Amino acid sequence: MIEVVTAISLWELVKHSSRWVVNLQRARDERKKESVKALRQVIVAARKTAVYMRQLEETGTQSHQAETELAVLWTELGFALADLGIDKLAKRCRIKGKQWQDPAKMDKEYLARADVSLVRMEQIANQVLREINS
Repeated sequence: MIEVVTAISLWELVKHSSRWVVNLQRARDERKKESVKALRQVIVAARKTAVYMRQLEETGTQSHQAETELAVLWTELGFALADLGIDKLAKRCRIKGKQWQDPAKMDKEYLARADVSLVRMEQIANQVLREINS
């Protein structure tokens, strides 16, 4: 049987649809904000890591506390980026976290193939930021 669409049921359908579109836009805006925040954190992490590496080079003193913080920071960024669907950068962040977990045990050839230099990580984050903001 075919039901007759009344003015009231049609109005309810339109009202529901417009709410759905508004909620969809709100979710899209929130996801964009989360993505921007995570990408900016990649840049911050790269710079924090660079400062630690400079300190390590200048003093020769290794800090397990700093390396722990870097391992956690990069790993958490990897998870956040994966949740947002920014998978290539997420994978690189997880590799960076693994590197700082125990720097002496990481295979240098693997790191070179993974392309996880701080410069490259920052370049990718800036590129994705530009794409999001355009």
